[in-house]
Amino acid sequence: MQIQPRKEFTDLPATVHGGQAWRLEGVEDYSQNLNPMGPPHDLAEIVAAAVDEAGHYPDADCTVLKEKIAHHFGIQPENIAMGAGSSEIIRNFPYVFVSPGESVLIPTPSFAEYAQQCRLAGVQVDYLPLKKENDFRIDTTELFEKLKSKHYKAFYLCNPNNPTGRIESREKVREIVRFCEEIGTLVFLDETLLSLCARHSLLSLIREIGDYTNLLIAGSFTKCFAIPGMRVGYAISSPAIIAEMEKARLPWNLGTVEQAVAMHLTEYDIDYVREASQSLEKEKGVMRAALEDVGFHLDSPTDSFFYFVDVSEYGADAAKFVGFMLKEKIMVRDCSSFGPEFSTYIRFCVKDRERNDRFADAVGKTLKALGY
Repeated sequence: MQIQPRKEFTDLPATVHGGQAWRLEGVEDYSQNLNPMGPPHDLAEIVAAAVDEAGHYPDADCTVLKEKIAHHFGIQPENIAMGAGSSEIIRNFPYVFVSPGESVLIPTPSFAEYAQQCRLAGVQVDYLPLKKENDFRIDTTELFEKLKSKHYKAFYLCNPNNPTGRIESREKVREIVRFCEEIGTLVFLDETLLSLCARHSLLSLIREIGDYTNLLIAGSFTKCFAIPGMRVGYAISSPAIIAEMEKARLPWNLGTVEQAVAMHLTEYDIDYVREASQSLEKEKGVMRAALEDVGFHLDSPTDSFFYFVDVSEYGADAAKFVGFMLKEKIMVRDCSSFGPEFSTYIRFCVKDRERNDRFADAVGKTLKALGY
């Protein structure tokens, strides 16, 4: 007997993610977009204290955690659904709201899991190409024409966009959400990386969630607190949308330890994220100047805290450039997984001054090895 999977799984490739340097001894990872300060220093104490409660089932509804997150954002607990990382939110959204055969629209390049989870749910995925000549920003005229060309159940928007690092203004995102609301299209707005950007409070729509009937915002503790080994994510939306998302979540999706850590971080360590965002805002300019000094050209400053760069002018594709950087014990992200048109693009993040200087030195040595 030959076992056949559902047709949605046929020829479906695995998604590729950064953050793999931990597999390699002595390699500094610039392929991931995490808080460069690392996890908060009191994390081990929080975990140790929470372990005493691991002998019973966790609160399946994350009641206290939702209350603390709600208080932080100035919203209600009914506006929040918790997930085992934002990955669970991304996975559940199409299963809950998009029927097999219906269509969604996703910019490209953008986070690969959006399309992956939609395809697993039997959803048709259409793409809105982000163009280099437009600095990889969304052209709302083009977007709105595309949205009117057929019925899309949902539009995905990553802000800042991964991998390009571009941030769309609050006014622009509002315009997109309102247009989609008028035509009956949901908006999945991923703000997972936004809290590490200096102006995040002026960009986020979380506090405005009550103004929209079609908006779901995804967030996570992973990036801002540098705890990818602990899976804590959330969705923020209208009570009606949240009630449906709650039906799809895994039972006990956040363990006792994860809930305890998230409650503590939300209540006491928010300043830790704010300080990191301010440091990144300063260091990204210093890093850019250092890279220019070694002959590494960047088209424009990043809006966020990571860069998306075409290395073809140095006679290399992404894989070759990554290989030379690994010889210098530095890992950057090969962005060819976002599509063949990005086979010469890399992505790397900003860190602290010492590590950024080390990165620029490694880039300089790589350029020399490439003959530039």
